[in-house]
Order: sequence, then structure tokens, then C-alpha cells
Amino acid sequence: MSGLSRFCLTALSASLFVSVAYAELSLDNNTRIVTSTSSQLQSTADQSPAKIGYSYGSRPQYLIDDMDDSPLKRELQACEGQMPKKTDFSIAHRGAPLQYSEHTVDSYVASARMGAGILECDVTFTKDRELVCRHAQNDLHTTTNIVASNLANQCTTAPKFNSNGNLSNAKDIECRTSDITLNDYRTLKGKMDAYNDKATNVDDYMNATANWRTDLYSQNGKLMTLKEHIALAERLGMKHTPELKAPSVDMPFIGYSQDDYRQQLIDTYRQAGVNPANVYAQSFDLDDVRYWLKNTPDFGKQAVYLIDDSNETANGKTFDKNDPTTWKHSPAELKRMGVNIIAPATWLLVSSDGNGNLIPSEYAKKANSAGLGIITWSLERSGPLANGGGWYYTGLEDAINNDGDMMNYIDVLAQDVGVMGIFSDWPATVTYYANCKGL
Repeated sequence: MSGLSRFCLTALSASLFVSVAYAELSLDNNTRIVTSTSSQLQSTADQSPAKIGYSYGSRPQYLIDDMDDSPLKRELQACEGQMPKKTDFSIAHRGAPLQYSEHTVDSYVASARMGAGILECDVTFTKDRELVCRHAQNDLHTTTNIVASNLANQCTTAPKFNSNGNLSNAKDIECRTSDITLNDYRTLKGKMDAYNDKATNVDDYMNATANWRTDLYSQNGKLMTLKEHIALAERLGMKHTPELKAPSVDMPFIGYSQDDYRQQLIDTYRQAGVNPANVYAQSFDLDDVRYWLKNTPDFGKQAVYLIDDSNETANGKTFDKNDPTTWKHSPAELKRMGVNIIAPATWLLVSSDGNGNLIPSEYAKKANSAGLGIITWSLERSGPLANGGGWYYTGLEDAINNDGDMMNYIDVLAQDVGVMGIFSDWPATVTYYANCKGL
């Protein structure tokens, strides 16, 4: 990670209850200072460093205000006047997609300003096998404007219209990065990830953002290639966590094999001159991780195996985070394979004691006993938590009943489970906690 060449702090009026810190980040002694407006970052992606204004905004304090009274609440309240700073404990999940279009320049820059120390690019490939940042190879129809563009007819399942001109296959539309070239991809604009499967026209299909998100910051939607993402993260002084996404096409794809894909990801970081110690390559496919361990050990030693019930459930079982007989591999087995870091979904690491208290799960205990580093994902992906929070809080419903419980969740992950970092769709929340706790 680039060092801090100069660090100066300032704060807005205390009456606003907002703290801001500025840091000028330098990659080497020959780089020049430029300000970190999104337009400048888009137009000068190959330049460095960037001047970052760190700010929590109001959301972390909103969550703290909503907590039930507790020693933790009082401790977090006492940190309200602290100056925000960057922390690797706060990992930007696709940028800041709670309110910004995921994997866009604006989303990435927003996460940097919230103090996230590590930035994610979900990596997939185009028809001409160029690596780009998208959460899935087949999500262009929900995360970009492709359905309203002249590229729509190139989609795997293109929009269809009946004799009255109404959209007739909203549920079935599928547009992949592998359907289009890199030049085509560059013409698209990112949007909030959403679609209306009952829509009968393109506008209604696209304009389906959940009411607890917003389209306020979706006006620019600048998409990025992996190379551009790397350059931007370097300029922002952030570490890297690329995730190799499972292809939606059969591999090999026009002669392009899975090993080619795995190697290309690492080669892109090598060619950019990024220190392997600053890269946490990720995958849900254990074979991807094992490839990196064998063939690119300088990167592989801190490759991250992503885990949820979809890829780590034993045959014929239903995953139970407290029952090792339901796990495909024990944490100890993963460690013996050479895996050093795992990233289970948050709910796999936390249980409830039945009295409304959050505690480490058996899976978390076994992972720690095996000597595995642990990262977890992802906070701030659900709407209001009054009804238990949904999938990311599975099995914790008796302990999750208001937005303030987010901070209790972070606390048990940090203090009791001992995670290295937490992915979040709104990194300021994790940054505030980490800064307060000195993480």
C-alpha cells in the first residue's frame, strides 16, 4: 500500500456532528498531488496520487443512536468527535452500492472517502476476453442500461416485444459481458442493481430501485475495466481484493480456459506493478484458490476462499454453522490444503444464544482453531433490520430487531470472532467502528 506522505486533519462544525480528515497519498516521490473529484479521477486514471477527504457522514451515528442502551453504545457515542481515517478493517464491497451504482467510479471514490482501506472488483470477461468489473458475467441487464441501448439485441436473451409493442419477456432477459466486446462495454452506463420482472416497457423494467436505496447518485455510472480499477485503487491509496467470478459461459470460451482466466487476473496486477502483499484475490471456487497457491504463490498465499452454504455444504446435508457434519470441508482441512484466509458470509460466523445475544458460531471457533485468517461479507446489503434483516442475518432473528443492532453485529465479528476485516456496502459504518476501537 502507498504510504502517507502527509496527513492533516480538520473537522466540520461540531454542531453538525460530522468529522472529516484529509490525507495526501503518494505512490512514490515523483508523483504529483491531484484532487479526488470523480471527474478528475475518471479523466486521469493513470495519474497519482489523490487527495482524499475522509468522512463518516451521518449514517454511523444514526445506527448508534438506534442501539439499545449498552456499554458498547456508550463507547461508540464517546467516539463521535474522533477524526476519521483509513483502515484496512473496512473493505469496500463493490464500492458503496447502498446508494451508488456498484462497480462505478463514483461508487469506488465514495468508499475511499468513507475510509475503506481495501477495494473490491468482481472480475469477469468480455467477448474479446478483456477483464472488467461486474458482480456477475450475466448481470448487465440489471446493473447497466444495456436493455435501453443499441446493444440489447446482442444479449444472450434479448428483450422481446409483442404486437402491441409491450415488453413480453421481462423475467427472462439476460445480458452477459461475454455477449459484447470491450469497446461495446465502454459505451454502457452503470445503474443501481434492480429490475422489474413484471414490466411491460423498458423504462419500468430498469427503474426498479428498492425504496431503501436511491438513484440520486446514479447519474454518471462510469464503468471500469480491471486495469482501470487497479490504477484508481492505487491512486486512492487502497489495497485490492479482486474476485474471480464464475463464468456464465462454458469454458473454454473461444479457446480461453479457466486457467487462462485465473492467470490473467494475476498477470494484470503484475503488469501494473502492484505489490502482491496488497492483493487479496478471492473466489468461491476452491480450485481457483488452489491454482493461485500452486502457480502464483506470491499472490496465492493470501488468496481468499469465499464461503457460504452454496459451496461448502456436505452432500445430502443442509448447512448448519454449528454442526461440522454438515460442512463439505472442515476449516482444518482447508488449512491443510494451503488456504490461509477464508471469507464466510457473516451469518456463518455468528449465532444467537437464544436470549437475544450474539455469539461466535461453531464454524467461527473451528476456523480460529485451525489458524485461518477470517474476512466476512457483507454488511449494509439489507433494508431496515426491524424484521430480522434477511439472509445476511440467518438464524439471528431473535437478536436483530432494529438498525442499531448492526453495531452489535460488527462488535461480535470483530471482538469475539476476530475477523481481519468486514465487507460493507456502506464502508463508513465499519470505518467508524474500527476507528473507535483502534482497529
